[in-house]
Amino acid sequence: MADRGISYDDAGVNLDAARALTEGIRDLVHGGTTGFAGTLPMPPMRDGVLVACTDGVGTKVLLARQMGDVSGLGQDLVAMSVNDLVCTGARPLFFLDYLAVGTLDPDEATVIIGSVRTACLDSGCVLLGGETAEMPGLYQEGHFDMAGFAVGAVERAEMLGPDKVQAGDVIVGIESSGIHSNGYSLVRSLVDSGAVAPDPSLLAPTRLYPADVKALQASGVELHAAAHITGGGLEENLPRAMPDGLRPVLTRGSWPQAPAIAHVLAGGAVDDASAWRTFNMGLGMCLVMPAAAAERAVDIVQGSHVVGRVEAGPAGLAWEG
Repeated sequence: MADRGISYDDAGVNLDAARALTEGIRDLVHGGTTGFAGTLPMPPMRDGVLVACTDGVGTKVLLARQMGDVSGLGQDLVAMSVNDLVCTGARPLFFLDYLAVGTLDPDEATVIIGSVRTACLDSGCVLLGGETAEMPGLYQEGHFDMAGFAVGAVERAEMLGPDKVQAGDVIVGIESSGIHSNGYSLVRSLVDSGAVAPDPSLLAPTRLYPADVKALQASGVELHAAAHITGGGLEENLPRAMPDGLRPVLTRGSWPQAPAIAHVLAGGAVDDASAWRTFNMGLGMCLVMPAAAAERAVDIVQGSHVVGRVEAGPAGLAWEG
């Protein structure tokens, strides 16, 4: 057939690269598929509730690109959704990813999606499918963005939430692996200005908490509520796990600071107030439970500490010690 003019390749979309990626990642995706959508049997439940969460990695992708290491971004993506999901008490069932690029690099995309699959396995769910979109003009060459979507299930009677929290409960905090996936606009600004060196710890993948919560549930530890500490830090996220009339009280110095956060704060370029509003400050997940359950919980979950308690009081985070 005669040449009719401009092709899709000429417009900047490489279909051959897309096909190569699809073939390369075929074995990474759960096998139950119709060709256009993934399928997964529903788990047997008495009075089940489906739970869904969606999120992205944010501007951490820019720092990862700048530092030449995108290998942990898939775990970041999965963690941001499944860590929210388990705050309801739900078990993650499946995950879907969306990768949007300016120019598709099949090798790089395979690394990212491979990280997604590994994080799904570590979280007890399957990578059911996803989408990779090449959009020249919308994204600069070499730039990309990521989003993800997780679905889980929980028996209605076993759901966690503020309605179960009581005065006298204790707060067990689980350490973060670093900055996780929030606050990177500030981190990038600090790195670009020279105030903070681009240390590899800044790219530590977000800790996955589903296995920790599952271990507690399987051991019969009574949980009342949970808070995933993301944007806004402890000040914004922990009070969301409290009902009206109760507030969290944290004990200063009751947990260690993650090395990445210590690295960012070491130069003094970020004031304390901004740091506490921006970063997780070393705790990525907080669990609320009866005081009698705390010792067993700390024995089960590595890197966990009793960090506070619940008392009557106005809304907001309080401190002692």
